[in-house]
Amino acid sequence: MVISDPIEAAEALAELMRGKKTLAITGAGISTDSGLPDYRGQGTTEKPSIEYDMFVDDPVWQRWVWQRNHETWRVFNSLEPSPGHKAIARLEKAGLISGVATQNIDGLHTKAGTNNVWKLHGSFAHARCLACERVIPREEYATELDELNPGWPQYDRDPAVLATADREDAEASNFKVAPCSACGGLMKPAVVFFGEGLPSDDMDAAMRAATEADVALVVGSSLVVNTGMWITRQAWATGSPLAIINYGPTAADGIVDLRIDAGASETLEALADLLGA
Repeated sequence: MVISDPIEAAEALAELMRGKKTLAITGAGISTDSGLPDYRGQGTTEKPSIEYDMFVDDPVWQRWVWQRNHETWRVFNSLEPSPGHKAIARLEKAGLISGVATQNIDGLHTKAGTNNVWKLHGSFAHARCLACERVIPREEYATELDELNPGWPQYDRDPAVLATADREDAEASNFKVAPCSACGGLMKPAVVFFGEGLPSDDMDAAMRAATEADVALVVGSSLVVNTGMWITRQAWATGSPLAIINYGPTAADGIVDLRIDAGASETLEALADLLGA
């Protein structure tokens, strides 16, 4: 059964979650109300992104990745949590959600006040040295980049979560990349690139939470990306009922117990109100 009315969906979810411990697994769809595009929805690019090995091996790609990142990172920094993010934080505070395993790199769950957030694909809010593993706030690294690239223009275009492999544009870039101020190593956005390993601490914690959960709730993800599907399957394999809030089909529709084709914010707000969060 697929429910498309947010209030009806919230009532069904409340029945499933009341008195139980739920793990939330979130994707891009929960952040659309904050102004971010759903990268599998309309308007997404078909161009491939720069992969990890490409970035590590080629200074041309390094300049291009950091140029695109620097042009758009403030978009992420200025975003505010959606009503859906805030509802999840309310549900966690009420003891109904044990935490959030998120595929998103926007940091909006933390901004909304959720404490247990496992960032499966890293964070746009930090930069990391590939040599000494030092992690610093993106704002701190922005100061270093601004000193090397004074007056660099900020572009009003889609945020570059992962820079696309536009070789001609990359070769034309004269953007200067700041080395690690501690060891001189190569700095990289603390976002997981294709071909790069996932953050083991966050993945392990999310897997444990999935094993211990009474209910799994997927929000705003088609689960085509394996990361979210691994966590979802782990919860399902332990016998937890599975609920999904997402516009359109998902990779887990064959095992779902409650399928909701409605807006994440509307449904989660109504759910939090029903459960007294």
